Amino acid sequence: MIANGMQADQISGVSWRKARASLNNGNCVEVASLPEGSVAVRNSRFPQGPALVFSKAELAAFLDGAKREEFDDFAA
Repeated sequence: MIANGMQADQISGVSWRKARASLNNGNCVEVASLPEGSVAVRNSRFPQGPALVFSKAELAAFLDGAKREEFDDFAA
């Protein structure tokens, strides 16, 4: 069973993907579609580190907020 916070390198059989806009300096967030329909997120600098697991609805809500610039202050 894949659980929130488990080591990302223990999630087998998935393909991790990062945004095309990511810089080649390793500071990227990577996502993977999980077999049961949820989505895992990890820090590319620590691929063996913990993964956050979100339902598709949770990820959609976050992406909607990001598109509406609700989190831009965190990057300032």
